[in-house]
Amino acid sequence: MAREVNFVWNYCNELSLKIFLRERRFASGIELQRYLNGASKEGLGIGSAVFQQIAEEYATRRKQHRKVKLRWRKSGGARRSLGWIPFKARSVVWRNGQVRFQGLHLGVWDSYGLAGYELGAGTISEDSRGRWYMNVSVKAKPAQRSESKRQLGIDLGLKTFAGFSDEQLPNVEAQRFYRDLEPALATAQRARKKRRVKAIHARIANRRKDFLHQLSTRLVREYGAIFVGNVNAQALARARHGKSVLDAGWSSFRTMLQYKCADAGVWFDEVDEAFSSQTCSCCGSRTGPKGVAGLGIREWTCGACDRTHDRDRNAARNILAVGRDRLAGGIPALSAHSAAAVG
Repeated sequence: MAREVNFVWNYCNELSLKIFLRERRFASGIELQRYLNGASKEGLGIGSAVFQQIAEEYATRRKQHRKVKLRWRKSGGARRSLGWIPFKARSVVWRNGQVRFQGLHLGVWDSYGLAGYELGAGTISEDSRGRWYMNVSVKAKPAQRSESKRQLGIDLGLKTFAGFSDEQLPNVEAQRFYRDLEPALATAQRARKKRRVKAIHARIANRRKDFLHQLSTRLVREYGAIFVGNVNAQALARARHGKSVLDAGWSSFRTMLQYKCADAGVWFDEVDEAFSSQTCSCCGSRTGPKGVAGLGIREWTCGACDRTHDRDRNAARNILAVGRDRLAGGIPALSAHSAAAVG
């Protein structure tokens, strides 16, 4: 089935390019769908709903990448594309612990209790080790507000993965998921052991994901509002600390916090962290260490009020203050909750 999906994707890719060269415009997803009408009767083993979803996904990704033509999806060879099968909500049915899709009954390890949700659109995708996963959006019931009045500011960094505004909560040191296995990975790559290389990459990703899930779940359970700094991971990854930035998984952590907070009724916001490490959280004076030279300074004393700060915890307190201001100013109904909260 993945081979047929690749064929349709490549057809959309070629068709979109021809339309652009001829008319100097981009074909929409709906327009591409018209060209695919009746294609399910031409011997391809995928239904019309899958055809429509492929066209929509293609148009969306082309717009995201701002390119006239995207990469071809290859079904064979050493550089073949990993399996990917998109589907619409009406294409899948959940019944007795199985997903019914295109006449197939797929056993799914259900760790979320899918029977309690209405399934939406999604994909069935393959990883580098040949394992298949179902990624699906669901319609969940509105979550009740968390009863916790505790609020938390989080500063993400490289030396310390997460600095917290709450002094009772120890800061979390940066993990070394990639660095710890880098020697073994280099050995496998030199020996050209492809399966071993894939296994090591999967182990790195699984360790990182497990760490992020455990930490994000614990924070969501304990706090009623969480504010995190908007550190730009992509920009920093292009700099000298690229490996460390990508290994940290900041973006994944923020994403986990966002959807877990939404599910648990916890307020979540991503706020501007500009100058949070340089500004004194007590008096507001910008007397902290600055520039590249100041990155190694983990503790500093404010020149205006003589208060000594831990670099990461001070930044987290400033992030919390910005988040509280946004919460109280933008949403009046939550002002009382914000004012009564304790950090």
